[in-house]
Amino acid sequence: MPAISMFYRIIIYMYFMDNKQHHKPHIHAKYQNSEVIVAIPDGEILEGAIPNAKMKLLSAWIEIHQDELMANWELAISGQQLYKIEPLR
Repeated sequence: MPAISMFYRIIIYMYFMDNKQHHKPHIHAKYQNSEVIVAIPDGEILEGAIPNAKMKLLSAWIEIHQDELMANWELAISGQQLYKIEPLR
């Protein structure tokens, strides 16, 4: 499960071959002991939760990097190496 970005103590992951359970392109975001799974590119929460303020930051980041996230998703589901994505600044 490669980490593809990190900002404001939020760590963003994409798992390889992870298109079975949620059937949508998505990311996993961890903040402290919380995790949320968020669909890309629409930002729908599929599972879990992180604090509201952190979720707003994550949503903004997803919106900015939709194209890169979808490109990484295609790589991830085919088991290829993912690219790092710029953090939110």
